[in-house]
Amino acid sequence: MENKVFNFFRFEDLRVFHKAIDYSRWVDEQMKNVVQGPLSEYFAKSFSKSAMHISINIAEGSGRNKSQFIYYLKLAKSCIRECVVYTTIGANNNYIGADKVEESRSMLIEISKMVGALISSLQKSKTKDDADDFDSINNEGLPLTSDEEFDL
Repeated sequence: MENKVFNFFRFEDLRVFHKAIDYSRWVDEQMKNVVQGPLSEYFAKSFSKSAMHISINIAEGSGRNKSQFIYYLKLAKSCIRECVVYTTIGANNNYIGADKVEESRSMLIEISKMVGALISSLQKSKTKDDADDFDSINNEGLPLTSDEEFDL
């Protein structure tokens, strides 16, 4: 009989979560090299925050039902796109060298593909009951979309 260790936090079993953590750590290391000034400091903090939120959204969604997990994975993809923009801004302002830009983009592409594959897998295995349960919740407890925020 195989001894399999039970992991209470399911997201820790996901390779994409660990890739996202590695990327966040990589961004933090790169931001240490940015010359400090008001704009560059804001850039560094914003980039690090977006990178960190990739793994945070994966973790947050994993503890919910499938529909909500998909929602949080889509938020993680939004954070990935933010990081692509920060990578471009960093290159344009000479905060990041060309070699680091390619490294960042390569890691982001890999994470994006992994998140996309996880979303596809969850959508294929999602049962009708799961969808009905999520609809009955009426999205309570989820963050507002930008359109909903303006309706308040």
